Amino acid sequence: MEEVLSSVIIMPFFISLIATAIATPIAIVLLKKYKIVDDPSVRKHPGVIHTKPVPRGGGIPMFLGALLAGLIFLPINQTFAAIFLSASIALLVGVLDDIYDISPYKRFAANIFCALIIVGAGVSVNFITNPFGGILYLNEIGFAFAILGFQVHVLLSDIVTILWIVWVMNMLNWSKGVDGQMPGIVAIAAIFIGILSLRFGLSEELTKSTATLSFIIAGSAIGFLFYNFHPAKIFPGYGATAIYLLLAVASILSSAKLATAILVLGVPLIDGAFTIARRILTGNSPFWHDKKHLHHLLLSMGFKQRGIALFYWVISAIFGLISLFLSSKGKLFTIVMLVIIVGGTILFLNLLLRRKNEKNL
Repeated sequence: MEEVLSSVIIMPFFISLIATAIATPIAIVLLKKYKIVDDPSVRKHPGVIHTKPVPRGGGIPMFLGALLAGLIFLPINQTFAAIFLSASIALLVGVLDDIYDISPYKRFAANIFCALIIVGAGVSVNFITNPFGGILYLNEIGFAFAILGFQVHVLLSDIVTILWIVWVMNMLNWSKGVDGQMPGIVAIAAIFIGILSLRFGLSEELTKSTATLSFIIAGSAIGFLFYNFHPAKIFPGYGATAIYLLLAVASILSSAKLATAILVLGVPLIDGAFTIARRILTGNSPFWHDKKHLHHLLLSMGFKQRGIALFYWVISAIFGLISLFLSSKGKLFTIVMLVIIVGGTILFLNLLLRRKNEKNL
């Protein structure tokens, strides 16, 4: 048993961590050399809070660390080949965005393409547990329609999978607003997804592989965190969506227990949902940036970057622990309560900030 746990958890985690920790300072040097930096004097992004140029492109060493560990510890089959191919495409698109700031609509289209590769490899949310009893099999519900004279049949399971992967990629991208915030959240979420996978035993190869992938992701995130905690020496950049994609897929492979992932990622998920709703209601595009995410609101209220990052980590860890002991109905109730609490906090902070700005006029 100890040998199995070592090959499933300990070695994948530390190989990924060490590889990322070694690759990141090398990436910092190269990114500076080729001027792939986030310079606030040049890049007028509304979410920018740093004052000095910082290398962009942290997704590269994160992915390389995960890829190396994956090649060593994960099975080389069609499923994982497709998963890492999709993540590689996400990384490529992300690096191009780090260099050229490409259109968010093009990035979104690339996200969907990457998710389609995953679905094409047979990874899908085939069922969800009904909180009120029973199981809802999404792969038994389909939609048929015609496109250019061809009949197309799409399963609800595939639609949900694509939506989940794309949503996690974008939601976590929005959660890198303060130094160290994102890698801590990703590491905590991956660890709990890995633990959830282990609860189903190590007898099945997919279960072991899912747990291994989860701890590889966690190791990569922590290896990067050494250089991203405030004051950050490197930013994740959009290329880090490759790691977010891997995390989304791991949550699907872990017996489709998405409720646990939703709870662990609850704060950034809800913040992302409120952000999209706010932008649409105010007549703005949901794809264009602003400075009204929860972490921005906390900064405006005087909180420091390290404190905000720790706040996100602690909340993620608490709800991760809670999720391991809840029934499906309990998870649903907790998700609803989390939406009310986080949503209420966002609305309250927006109101306080508005009044503060009115007094300063």
